[in-house]
Amino acid sequence: MPVALSLLDLAAIAPGQTARDSFHNSVALAQAAERSGYERVWYAEHHNMGSIASSATSVLIGYVAGHTESIRLGSGGIMLPNHSPLVIAEQFGTLESLYPGRIDLGLGRAPGSDQETMRALRRNPSSADTFPQDVLELQGYLSGNSRIPGIKAVPRAEGIVPLYILGSSLFGAQLAAHLGLPYAFASHFAPDSLRDAVREYRDRFQPSEQLAEPYVIAGVNVFAAEDHETAEAQKVISYRARTRAFIKRGTQGVEFSDEEIDAFLTSPNGRHLAKMTTYTAVGTPAEVVAYLEDFASDIQADELITAHHAQQVEDRVRSVELTGAAMAARESVPR
Repeated sequence: MPVALSLLDLAAIAPGQTARDSFHNSVALAQAAERSGYERVWYAEHHNMGSIASSATSVLIGYVAGHTESIRLGSGGIMLPNHSPLVIAEQFGTLESLYPGRIDLGLGRAPGSDQETMRALRRNPSSADTFPQDVLELQGYLSGNSRIPGIKAVPRAEGIVPLYILGSSLFGAQLAAHLGLPYAFASHFAPDSLRDAVREYRDRFQPSEQLAEPYVIAGVNVFAAEDHETAEAQKVISYRARTRAFIKRGTQGVEFSDEEIDAFLTSPNGRHLAKMTTYTAVGTPAEVVAYLEDFASDIQADELITAHHAQQVEDRVRSVELTGAAMAARESVPR
């Protein structure tokens, strides 16, 4: 079966731009994904990161939903230990009521931040330990079968808000399998355990009311352009900027040249950072789609969620469009 194609929008705030600019860019990307046949667009909860504007994830989902027509929108993900399950049920019940049949709820257990920010969120370091119970509590609110006597989520949408478990380790795979939920692996930045996690999930999967068979979503980075050289140049610029931002966290006020960044990426610490983007499709639309199809087949993914990282929003939109058109063309050709 053809693999489904989706979009992960990191709501990046580019140098010289504002969060408002980022939100307008997110609308442009979602509209491009909608007209290009993508299944869904997800936004991730991050905190205290000056280059990412998706901290109030449910608010951003609602804003983009109001500027699109049909594409599914959701969280990839909400870091549930940062919140009470009731509050998230209320937020996503509201979204599903406003935009029926279009809202997803992907859940993770990481803080989405550093230790100091975690404390500012009033999060207890042990809060991740109750993640499985919190998922079940949230599921109860959304379905109208509350596990807490006398407590219900209002509003509760008439439609279903499907849950997805996100992860980058075997824990998430095992939990998703046990609960019979779709599993999304963050292979776009945490590639190491991908194959083991997918195997564990499929081997242990137990059917549920939401899902009869395992469903695997895998993250992959994409740079698509009309020619290979342009796509490769976009990748180099983007990954240098990413590396520079990573290094500058501990060296405020220091500027690094491109040559210094390239040298760092060949060092032991730099190689670890470079490895995080192992799964990257780069090139012409045909090259990118060939990579995506091979990747999906290799790991038995049902859906790929693509993160397009070109620094200029126009290039990201074009990458989304080119990839979607090329994938649709491949799927229409008899095999």
